[in-house]
Amino acid sequence: MATFWGAAFFMLVASCVCSTIFHRDQQTWFEGVFLSSMCPINVSTSTLYGIMFDAGSTGTRIHVYTFVQKIAGQLPVLEGEIFESVKPGLSAFVDQPKQGAETVQELLEVAKDSIPRSHWKRTPVVLKATAGLRLLPEQKAQALLFEVKEIFEKSPFLVPVDSVSIMDGSHEGILAWITVNFLTGQLHGYSQETVGILDLGGASTQITFLPQFQKTLEQTPRGYLTSFEMFNRTYRLYTHSYLGFGLKAARLATLGALETEGTEGHTFRSACLPRWLEAEWIFGGVKYQYGGIQEGEVGFKPCYAEVLRVVQGKLHQPDEIQRSSFYAFSYYYDRAVDTHMIDYEKGGILKVEDFERKAKEVCDNLENFTSGSPFLCMDLSYITALLKDGFGFADSTVLQLTKKVNNIETGWALGATFHLLQSLDISH
Repeated sequence: MATFWGAAFFMLVASCVCSTIFHRDQQTWFEGVFLSSMCPINVSTSTLYGIMFDAGSTGTRIHVYTFVQKIAGQLPVLEGEIFESVKPGLSAFVDQPKQGAETVQELLEVAKDSIPRSHWKRTPVVLKATAGLRLLPEQKAQALLFEVKEIFEKSPFLVPVDSVSIMDGSHEGILAWITVNFLTGQLHGYSQETVGILDLGGASTQITFLPQFQKTLEQTPRGYLTSFEMFNRTYRLYTHSYLGFGLKAARLATLGALETEGTEGHTFRSACLPRWLEAEWIFGGVKYQYGGIQEGEVGFKPCYAEVLRVVQGKLHQPDEIQRSSFYAFSYYYDRAVDTHMIDYEKGGILKVEDFERKAKEVCDNLENFTSGSPFLCMDLSYITALLKDGFGFADSTVLQLTKKVNNIETGWALGATFHLLQSLDISH
């Protein structure tokens, strides 16, 4: 069943539908997420391909999906995915847009190596940028996207008119929720047992779940709920994207760099860092000097006080999440791997309190810090504060940390395809 619906991506990228694919008489949340028109040449072979780029704040990723048309007139099945990424993200090239586009060119070579030359002209290529570019001035962001489009135009692949754009943050959470719940089998039939998702990027963080209680719906702020139809059901999701609350943006906020005009010659200091540390860090194309405090207390307690100021009172806290199941990925996953709380390949199950326990262990041994990221104490403390004091999770809340489900990358890229299938006026 999973492979059947996974094939929806083909309907996104290789269905011969020359008219608009939206029901334009309806105002839908996914306007602008999907391509407005696309009509590849007639596909007669059994194997089909589609290319989706995810341009995030910390890196650019390529998903190359492979499908096989087993029965004529029916949806093809998803055979698999090839995934690669490069760092840094496009936003790091804010003043060198051509260099930024070259990183996309590098990933396009992966697609060329993965897709037979005979299929290149009928394989669409799409790039959706996320929080990293949303934080940039519009003119600079558009300059980056223009150069990427130039790269696409020179490629041998099919390039739709609107193949390069910036995705709204709330769409990421919704589409990631669809991906995870589809791959875990929660969307088949009429089961209400879905899982929520937590995504922590570099510039933004998302929370999405399906409320089970009327009280949640009544107490949710305007703009945090969205309804859509899929798999012959109507879903009303709680979803919100918090721009500026991603892991790397939170570092700047903790250091006070966001409130300081002009960073040249200024060193930002934190109790979350070893006293002896003096270093520089580049994020979003800006260079920052940072280091440990020379006097005063260091360790978990003062560090937690710093990160708490970033999140306390700034995020909505729905009571229902304390009794819900959540999948967490991106930096939640990475920091858990970095501290050996979960296996890199298999992922694992953690409680919220496990992040706090590990944060205390790392932060209270800062002077013995010898390897890994110098931000490890700050990052773990921020994740703890974000979960507990930001979203309002209980210490005992269980999180499933994963990079892949059924060997498919979690995230919005595949989820985008499922909802599009619902908007296509196609008889199968």
